[in-house]
Amino acid sequence: MRSTALFALIIFVCGSCGDRKSDLVVEPQPEQAASLDGQGTGWHNWRGPGQMGASAATGLVDSWTVGGENHRWTYDLPGRGTPVIDRGRVYAWGYRGEGQDQQEILACLNATTGKKIWEVSFTDFISDIIYNRYSIGSPTVDPDTGNIYLMTSPGLFVALDTDGNILWQHSMLEEFGRLTFPNGRTGSPVIDGELVIVRGITAFWGKQGPARDRFYAFDKTSGNLVWASAPGVRPTDSSFSTPVFADRAGKRVFYAGTGCGNIVCVDARTGAPLSRFQLLRGGVNSSVVLHKDLVIAIHGKENLDTTEIGRMVAVRMDRMPGPDDKTPLVFGPEAEVWRNKLGIFTSSPVLANSRVYQTTHTGELACVNADTGEILWSRKLSNSQLHASPLYADGKLYVPMKDGNFYILRPSDTGAEELAKVQLEGTCLGAPAVWSGRIFVHTTEKIYCFGKERDTSGVPPAKPQTDVAAGNPVRLRPIPAELMLRPGEEVAMQLQALDADGRVVEQDVAATVSWEKFIPPAAKVKVKLNATPKDGNIIRADDINAPSAGMFKVTGGGLQGTTRGRILPVPPYSEDFEGYKLTVPHKQETDVNFAYPPLPWIGARFKWEVRERDGSKVLAKTLDRLLFQRAMTFIGHPHSTNYTMTADVMTDGNRRVMSTVGLVHQRYIIALKGNWQQLEVSSNHDRLKVAVPFEWKANTWFTMKTRVDVDEGGAGVIRAKAWARGTEEPADWTIEVPHARAHDQGSPGLFGFSPQSQKR
Repeated sequence: MRSTALFALIIFVCGSCGDRKSDLVVEPQPEQAASLDGQGTGWHNWRGPGQMGASAATGLVDSWTVGGENHRWTYDLPGRGTPVIDRGRVYAWGYRGEGQDQQEILACLNATTGKKIWEVSFTDFISDIIYNRYSIGSPTVDPDTGNIYLMTSPGLFVALDTDGNILWQHSMLEEFGRLTFPNGRTGSPVIDGELVIVRGITAFWGKQGPARDRFYAFDKTSGNLVWASAPGVRPTDSSFSTPVFADRAGKRVFYAGTGCGNIVCVDARTGAPLSRFQLLRGGVNSSVVLHKDLVIAIHGKENLDTTEIGRMVAVRMDRMPGPDDKTPLVFGPEAEVWRNKLGIFTSSPVLANSRVYQTTHTGELACVNADTGEILWSRKLSNSQLHASPLYADGKLYVPMKDGNFYILRPSDTGAEELAKVQLEGTCLGAPAVWSGRIFVHTTEKIYCFGKERDTSGVPPAKPQTDVAAGNPVRLRPIPAELMLRPGEEVAMQLQALDADGRVVEQDVAATVSWEKFIPPAAKVKVKLNATPKDGNIIRADDINAPSAGMFKVTGGGLQGTTRGRILPVPPYSEDFEGYKLTVPHKQETDVNFAYPPLPWIGARFKWEVRERDGSKVLAKTLDRLLFQRAMTFIGHPHSTNYTMTADVMTDGNRRVMSTVGLVHQRYIIALKGNWQQLEVSSNHDRLKVAVPFEWKANTWFTMKTRVDVDEGGAGVIRAKAWARGTEEPADWTIEVPHARAHDQGSPGLFGFSPQSQKR
């Protein structure tokens, strides 16, 4: 027996629908960072300036004790990532609190004293994270501006200035359909030139509707999306592998592991997938290292071509696609140069002096010849290892282990001499960072700083980069690459001209261009965007309060480009689905036609379909794909606030098997749970979940009504009621849930869970 969830009417209305600030608290402090002119600006991302987990610093400590020798300071903040350092400040990502009071924290500290300068806090919302698996990632600092970039666990991508003020933000969950997972692996943004790049598995709309592991590049100053890329195939796991950049045949590229088991090569300037090599069916979570023309990677799951678990591999992926090649290039076994038996799921290798240093899932540290793959030696350090990666600096390895032990080892080709070992409080899950003669490491309890009292280290000056002149323009690139507007809003488009290698030939195209609405030939839903181009490369959303989605093509000077976007209605708005034509034959059910759900709704395709029920058209949860038993679909603007939602809902099935059906309201899920006979309010289930008994029946329509009210102090109450459709609305709310740190904005949406059982 299978049961599904259905919607017959959806309404959301608003009392005052202005934008609200995000869920964050900034705590500025008077402590100022020390001036360190001439010492280099810092360790800006978790892999360090060379992207390989190694530093050119010298004069670092080779002994330490907690509370004693070379221990400079400790800061109380649980975390699972790597601190980053810039201009005398440490930026660390952690979390505090329990239950509803738990928040993720971005802390800014004085690197010399460990004193707090400021903290910014973020509240989790509608994520699947469990067991306090927060802050499994790190911030990244732009060396040009000092601005900080961070992805929170539920997918809030933020840019902050050095005072902790938010410059711009994107809710990747509500804007792009980014999925979250119980493992909490989030990763780190990376910066290359004017772009800041993040990644995640997303289920968006249109061509980007199917779930894929995607990379998104934003302009680091404006926050506008420049490109999106899905270089792999259907994912089977999440991945937080960090892109590693290189220059290949005139192109700027990056290599990364993906949730579909591939190592991919992507054009960093345009997002074009260039090539891939598949290692396994699961995800490649460790970051790669680059050695000469080789990409070296490791994983800890079952291999694609053997039954063994895990391997380290070197692959030759330096060939770029030619004009006649189908892209991306798919490299086969012939591209593999060497492999060995080392394996681990999430820890990343470190490359220094043609040697790869790697911790394994059994707690060993191994040294590998990067040219041949030969394992030169391995040394047992612990019983297990997870996430944490070594640091190579000053001829030494600084190795944190899962059990909290932190080693200093001096490696050679025959083994490693142990110089020091210290037991830290908590579990080590991140990599160390080095700056100004000091080592920084974060555990699930504290941030530690070790080093000499005075900086005696040295760092050679960075090699100047040489820019290659751009060639002739071959296409136009409109920015933003993705529009999200409400009726009457407009956006000024930036128009770049690019050469064949993705270099910007002209930053703001001055030539006269023309804009036209565009329907891709392969589009299954052939509709046009309710928007109109204006003079000055401005696109304005029409004054039609209805959802729409589509593309624009821009042409000029023999060049062309495309952008796409969505128009999202503002309250009051309603949808009863009666205007949909049921013309698509169902593949699993005979004599059944359906219509696709509204194109602008995020993650709706494959999960919902419009069909007929009892003489009316309804939105029904699909049943033909087991992976889509659970569906959360966003139908409005992520900055919506102070609105009321009403919907007619039903579960089919019987008394044994009933679905869960509900609404997403301002980052809360409010649902009727059939098998539990409850009305439940939740955000993250480990943070906020409250339910009351509510008796309801299968195959009977009920009306749901929801509100979220937030006061000026940030506290709020989530309210909901339900009653049999056609009967009088009850005066009182069925459930009222107080929340001290309430979500003050969020997209309206739909939620459904369709269980499956063989019993009747």
